[in-house]
Amino acid sequence: MGKMRQLTTNEIYMKKILFTFLLLLSALEARVVDGVAILVKDSPISLYEVKAMMNEAKVDEDKAVQILIRKKLEDLEIETRNLQVTRKEVYADIEQMAEQNKMSMLELYNAVQESNHLSEAQFKIKIKEKLLNQKLYSSIAYSSMAEPSSDEMNEYYEMHKNEFTHPERYEVVVYMTGDKARLQEKIDNPMFYSPEIKSDNASIEHAKVNPQLATVLQNTKQGAFTQIIPNPQGGFMSFYMKEKIGESAQSFDALKAQIKNIIMGAQRANVLDDYFARARLKADIQMLRLPSGKDF
Repeated sequence: MGKMRQLTTNEIYMKKILFTFLLLLSALEARVVDGVAILVKDSPISLYEVKAMMNEAKVDEDKAVQILIRKKLEDLEIETRNLQVTRKEVYADIEQMAEQNKMSMLELYNAVQESNHLSEAQFKIKIKEKLLNQKLYSSIAYSSMAEPSSDEMNEYYEMHKNEFTHPERYEVVVYMTGDKARLQEKIDNPMFYSPEIKSDNASIEHAKVNPQLATVLQNTKQGAFTQIIPNPQGGFMSFYMKEKIGESAQSFDALKAQIKNIIMGAQRANVLDDYFARARLKADIQMLRLPSGKDF
């Protein structure tokens, strides 16, 4: 047998460089793989996205995964159908939202910034996502839905009459301040006093406030505070519910359009759930790992 040739100094040096490069490449690949939790049709969902969804939606890891897989399937469906939303459509939706809340566009942007910590640009992205999903839902569900009959709507009204009854007036104390933390202290401890918090008694008629505030007041128990909401004039406000006065039930005829939307909304949700359940069964979904360390 011949003797093994000894490596030259230069060859040893080159092998060391190659070995170091391979180690670095392996580490880089490991970091990339570690950053991906799930692959849906080769489109990744990251570990960060799972953690963020858990925090944002206040759900456990399994539920966050289900939400993200459904969202990913919807996003891929939007791409497949080549659905688009224009800047004009985004602006029109925001304008309508401002009108419904009896705000100017600037007041709405400020309110969203204060309550949701979204910049104007981020808010517009959220609106675009909402409109894209509406178009997707319509394109999937439209052909599978039938308008409810008058008998079906009347039956729904009779079964849910209590949901269409509301107080005529709310007797409240309105607390206002520019400091959200101070207002939260007041809510947590009603005996807390701060000169920065102004208060005023008010009698609010249900029919004269915007639908969002009416819903908040209606759902607030007597002797409790509402959530903190932005004050249209700037700052923050919360309502302490002293008393709910009177009771008003809306007629079936006045609610027909609303009931129709509720029934068709439930139909649409069922159609979409069925559609994406089947899409999930057909999709190539690879579960890699989760933030908890759970492997599949």
